[in-house]
Amino acid sequence: MNLFSGTINSLERGLDYSAVKQKVIANNVANVDTPGYKSKDVSFKSMLQSEMKLSSNQSNPKHFDLSDHQYDHAVITDRPYSVRENGNGVDVDKEMADLATNQIYYNALIERISGKFGSLNSVIRGGQ
Repeated sequence: MNLFSGTINSLERGLDYSAVKQKVIANNVANVDTPGYKSKDVSFKSMLQSEMKLSSNQSNPKHFDLSDHQYDHAVITDRPYSVRENGNGVDVDKEMADLATNQIYYNALIERISGKFGSLNSVIRGGQ
């Protein structure tokens, strides 16, 4: 029986995406002075496809456990060209804009999950 009708699970997957995106942006900013480093991004489409493929239950202990999520394949090289003369492809202004967008997305998901749990709490307490 699925108690939450998949909504909380979907919000959780969205938070997973936002966390991976945060790590990639932080990695890009940390490598802003690394010669030859190319900026990376996270492909939402790749993450969505991997979630749809790897969603399985282990019905026998001898079966492989596919529930461990690996998102490395969702990280792609964003811009193969260089922004600086040392071959670095990180545009700090773009990274900061992406960081702000990701933070807004994350906060919206957290607010929605909080509302879901607030509704469940109200139902458990009998509407009081």
